[in-house]
Amino acid sequence: MPDSFSLECRDCPRLAGFLDQVRRDHPGYHARPVPAFGDAKAKLLIVGLAPGMHGANRTGRPFTGDHAGILLYRSLHQFGFASRAVSESADDVLQLLDCRISNAVKCLPPQNKPLPEEIRCCNRYLAAELRAQPPRVILALGSIAHQAVLLACGLKRTSRKFAHHAVHDLPSTPNSARSIRLYDSYHCSRYNTQTKRLTETMFQAVLRDIAAELTRP
Repeated sequence: MPDSFSLECRDCPRLAGFLDQVRRDHPGYHARPVPAFGDAKAKLLIVGLAPGMHGANRTGRPFTGDHAGILLYRSLHQFGFASRAVSESADDVLQLLDCRISNAVKCLPPQNKPLPEEIRCCNRYLAAELRAQPPRVILALGSIAHQAVLLACGLKRTSRKFAHHAVHDLPSTPNSARSIRLYDSYHCSRYNTQTKRLTETMFQAVLRDIAAELTRP
């Protein structure tokens, strides 16, 4: 299986079959693996869980067009990582600035719940991204994204514990002499924001620390 991302990837039979059905039900949707968005050489890489049914799965751009992207893009804009505060479609004028967004799983999973074997299968794409151009900082949105980053770095899941606003040092890669710093945040999903598990103040505190981190030499 190649490590380079492909819109035609069908390596996870359950996900491939589900996307076939979604394309039949929603002919205008992207309904394929969703590529990362942003500068490949960005210092900040944000890793989410997977495309949302009526968000990235519809538009073809991570966190675009659904509730989860509202807080994310508004906060990225506030801290200088996005050219505007709203991302509505893959062909709008929003640009990420020294930032890139990817997902632990590139395809929409049923009930937004990828299986462990699907996370492992898709992890080679995230690992390839990190090898090609290691960022200085990774922001993991949720525990599955956190574990996917550890797996992509060849680390055990138990080596670093997920917690909101936790910060971890990851080992350097062959293409980077310096270590990568991993920040954790609760996912900016509708459930988390509406239940106040994640507030705008909490999320922006994480991004504020990341912005400060990236100003250091």
